[in-house]
Amino acid sequence: MKKNRGILVLVLTAIITGFLIFTTAVGFGPTSTGAAKNIKTGLDLSGGVSITYEASKESPTEDEMADTIYKLQKRVENYSTEAQVYKEGENRIIVEIPGAKDANKILEELGKPGSLYFIKHKDSAGGENYTLNTETGEYELAKTIEEIEADGGIVLTGTDIKDAKAAVAQDDLKNNVNVVSLSFTKEGTGKFAAATKEAVEAGNDTIGIYYDGAFVSVPSVRQEIKDGQAQIDGMKDAAEAENLASTIRIGGLKLELSELRSSVVAAQLGEKAISTSLVAAAIGLALIILFMIFVYRIPGLVSGIALIIYVCLDLIALNAFDLTLTLQGIAGIILSIGMAVDANVIIYARIQEEIASGKSVRTALQNGFKKAFSAIFDGNITTLIAAFVLNWLGSGTVKGFAQTLALGIVLSMFTALVVSKYLMYAVYAVGVRNEKFYGKRKERKPIPFLQKRKVFFAVSLILILCAPVSMLIFKGTTGESLKYSLEFKGGTSTNVEFDKDMSIAEIDEKLTPLVEEVTGDKNVQATKVVGNNQVIIKTRTLNVEQREKLETALIDNFGVAQEDITSESISSTVSNEMRADAVKAVIVATVLMLLYIWFRFKDIRFASSAVIALLHDVLVVLAFYAVARVSVGNTFIACMLTIVGYSINATIVIFDRIRENLASAGKKTDLETLVNASITQTLTRSIYTSLTTFIMVFLLFIMGVSSIREFALPLMVGIVCGGYSSVCITGALWYVMKKKFKKQN
Repeated sequence: MKKNRGILVLVLTAIITGFLIFTTAVGFGPTSTGAAKNIKTGLDLSGGVSITYEASKESPTEDEMADTIYKLQKRVENYSTEAQVYKEGENRIIVEIPGAKDANKILEELGKPGSLYFIKHKDSAGGENYTLNTETGEYELAKTIEEIEADGGIVLTGTDIKDAKAAVAQDDLKNNVNVVSLSFTKEGTGKFAAATKEAVEAGNDTIGIYYDGAFVSVPSVRQEIKDGQAQIDGMKDAAEAENLASTIRIGGLKLELSELRSSVVAAQLGEKAISTSLVAAAIGLALIILFMIFVYRIPGLVSGIALIIYVCLDLIALNAFDLTLTLQGIAGIILSIGMAVDANVIIYARIQEEIASGKSVRTALQNGFKKAFSAIFDGNITTLIAAFVLNWLGSGTVKGFAQTLALGIVLSMFTALVVSKYLMYAVYAVGVRNEKFYGKRKERKPIPFLQKRKVFFAVSLILILCAPVSMLIFKGTTGESLKYSLEFKGGTSTNVEFDKDMSIAEIDEKLTPLVEEVTGDKNVQATKVVGNNQVIIKTRTLNVEQREKLETALIDNFGVAQEDITSESISSTVSNEMRADAVKAVIVATVLMLLYIWFRFKDIRFASSAVIALLHDVLVVLAFYAVARVSVGNTFIACMLTIVGYSINATIVIFDRIRENLASAGKKTDLETLVNASITQTLTRSIYTSLTTFIMVFLLFIMGVSSIREFALPLMVGIVCGGYSSVCITGALWYVMKKKFKKQN
């Protein structure tokens, strides 16, 4: 009976795996529903719409431009978390929305940014500021905006609005109605409280919302609103509520903007970057599966099948949830593949240990999954906490990375704890019961890691100090502590009109390498404008001499006319506010992870040593960025976030084993020996997980284009560093804290 059940599970698994592979590779129907090729990709991978706005004010201040860019960034994230907004020249703002193909549709939906005013119905003398035109049914101004403003009739302007969202609320009869929820700034809250009190005293009078030359809503005021939160009801449907909310959000900009130009652009990284990344990922996946089979035999084969199912589910889910995949998203997938492998390694190592201790294969399978659960659960939950906070508080690429990572973590837990488990039981049920098919872990003497802790601490301290020392040296010699790319520092945008339509292949193989050679920038973004012969080349900031050198190279190698080459300075795509959001998100995530580990391990020393080790890994990689002069851009954020997730997961596995050994140890057990034994018992897992993840990233490094190599190189350093810190630093830190602070906290 059990054998038949096992055969049924294996047959169903084969059918489901085939179905998932077919769905991912081909899809269904004329639109290939579910296929990986339909995944929404970012501007760096597939292109999208680029819109250039110009401020009506001739010389806007830096604060006005920065505030407008940040608010516009939050607005366009409704289209994609990977949308970018940055400054070009003195008074132009560029919006890039990946995946979009219809610039006119985006412009229509985005709306024309203009001035937004909340206007009192009556002026100080009792006259009307606006009246209802009975013929058209529309409200109209009875005076000019300037006259109303001079009389104090402007309640709020767009800068007083913090946010506006379409929502569903309940009316007095408990029916669901569509509304727009408004929140105001601190200053706006006070102004609105005074205006609503006046309107209520005047008999529930109205306050008109005036945008871009017309009234978009004239709601009545039913009560004084003091808390900075208000609702506008009377919407006929959800679409009207969303349109009004969108209008109020876009009207909250400090500057009035007008569209200068719009275009559809091709991928920034080019076809070669995408194809080589896919090939590298496929080869890496195949090598990992072969490695797992070689090391773990039958369980390794099972993990290979589970891993294929995981990758297919991940790609299908990216489609289903309409998530945007970028280079940073690929980092999230790589990390989650590493964690999917890690879960299997933890389980199979436990199974081999159980067999070595004399347990039957059946009992070893049961105990292996049971004992591995806590390490897998805690490791993934801590990383999931980080992903949740990054999605909640982060913006732009940080949010996109977090969504991709969270999805991968959930699916990797499912495939490791459910798919692998039932497959293993099915294989056993059909007759594969000899322990030689599962392997036996040899008992190892505890390696004296703790006896070398002073050496490890000294090495780590030297590596960490390399960051501030090298940053100070480079700051003094070159003026830059880190080598910031255009995403962080801004740069130069060179628009070139060629005499023919340049193909993506020509841009990849001829234009980009030439620009890299002339400018010395390894992160050149050459973007083709669809429908004409223009190519936009973004580089780090070029001085006059470098611009002239680039122009000469373009003229000599491509026959471009000098008048067809124009250059503009562009701001960073990662604004100060976005950086602040990322830093705030990482701090909050770190605190929550610390609290979770404290709660789960009932000892703050576990939590604090885990966080110290995490900071150690981040600082060592920062030192590598500083010393090796690797460009710091969007991929820097993705790299650091990947290391945070990877590091904390590796640490949890060792702490879980220490916790288990403490529970079973006697009072006379030597703590130093126990910690050494725990690290030794998990050493194979630490090596294998680091190796399999390293393989994926190393293949990206050797096969990828220059921009991807600059992303993969520090990531490899982070993987090695994470493995080192989890084995050599975390256990030692906990031991030192345990000895120094004997009382439980």
